[in-house]
Amino acid sequence: MLFSSITFIFVFLPTVLAVYYILPMRAKNLWLLAASLFFYFYGEPKYLILMLAVIASSYVFGLITERAKGKARKAALSMSVIISLSFLIFFKYTDFFILTANSLFGSSLDPLRLALPIGISFYTFQAISYNIDVYRGDTPAQKNIINLALYISLFPQLVAGPIVRYTDIARELKNRRCTLDGFSCGARRFVIGLSKKVLFANTFGTLCETFRASDDKSVLFFWIYAVAFTLQIYFDFSGYSDMAIGLGRMFGFSFPENFRYPFISKSVTEFWRRWHISLGSWFRDYVYIPMGGNRVSKPRFFFNILTVWFLTGFWHGADWNFIIWGLYFAALLLAEKSIPAKIKDKVPPIISHAYLMLVVVIGFVIFNADGIGSAAADLAGMFSGKYPLYSETALYYLRSYLIPLAIGAVGSTPIIKTAGEKLVSGRLGSKAAVILEPVFILILLTAASAYLIDGSYNPFLYFRF
Repeated sequence: MLFSSITFIFVFLPTVLAVYYILPMRAKNLWLLAASLFFYFYGEPKYLILMLAVIASSYVFGLITERAKGKARKAALSMSVIISLSFLIFFKYTDFFILTANSLFGSSLDPLRLALPIGISFYTFQAISYNIDVYRGDTPAQKNIINLALYISLFPQLVAGPIVRYTDIARELKNRRCTLDGFSCGARRFVIGLSKKVLFANTFGTLCETFRASDDKSVLFFWIYAVAFTLQIYFDFSGYSDMAIGLGRMFGFSFPENFRYPFISKSVTEFWRRWHISLGSWFRDYVYIPMGGNRVSKPRFFFNILTVWFLTGFWHGADWNFIIWGLYFAALLLAEKSIPAKIKDKVPPIISHAYLMLVVVIGFVIFNADGIGSAAADLAGMFSGKYPLYSETALYYLRSYLIPLAIGAVGSTPIIKTAGEKLVSGRLGSKAAVILEPVFILILLTAASAYLIDGSYNPFLYFRF
């Protein structure tokens, strides 16, 4: 079931909310758990058992880890991590390993062609972080299996994040306040995220599909595609994160921010502090720092960075272009860290920002390619003389999508938010906002709903990760 669907917006969500607010606090978690399991069953009935197995494993080994000592404690943690990762590796990477072995050794093993369970990359990382936090003593083991099951399966962020740490919401799992202000803030955030997905990401996605289907390629058309996909993945994923955070607020949970206007960054380092924040912090706290972080020798530091970004790329997809994408950003980060600060400080901000956007756009072209060959072909189309500089087709689509692309570029920065805050900062503006803001949100909801009524399929990009 998609957040950006009529069924979810006007049937599932109102039903869950209505019952949720009627029930006493002691019954809210059980109801939310039932709703979350139904939400997952609706989309992936045969794989619900996998998620239940991860929940059971995390619960049992969490209790064992808390009570055990010495090697037994470490063994319990290892078993919980191995069980959770085994499902992820089997379903997500088995075919990759088979095809790679066929390529290297000339074998002819048949791939299994397993369907990837939706959200497995996200709920697996949440389960692992819970067991590691128990092992470290950062949190006591959860004795109530309903609460732990709700943490791992909570439907607002189950499918595509953000990756929520157990320690972030442990207190709210036990006791939380559901207020009118929290609900209204959550509803507003949800509608904004829905609009980003439906009105912007889907529009840019249509342009990208048109480019792929076209036989009239040109350098200009390759660059239009590259910019369109960069905006598509931003509005798609940040829109989902907004919806997840908004839904969390509506149910009394405070999920962490996942995006902070990454396209205003002036370095790759800053970009990755603003993009998919929950994933970056997960790898930092559970992989990078345990490996020694930057408090090691320079060769070991380089190894740590390369390892983390290899895993980051591989987490996103079981293909070599994702690995190259991760190592590409690792190389950029290492290059940036090798430049003395006094030199970097002298670079004009406009140059730094232009550099950042160029390398990000190139990175997402690699990311969205169908394998290494496709990535090489796309980059060659952007930078080589294989194609004409422009074509009538490219000019047509540039004229057709120029306004949406321009609005998307501005909307991916804090300009609109800052302007809105200034407008309502005064007494008159604040009074007008009381009326105008709900009207604006209602218009967005109406426009997004009208777009969805035709029933077109519009999955989130990160569903496949």
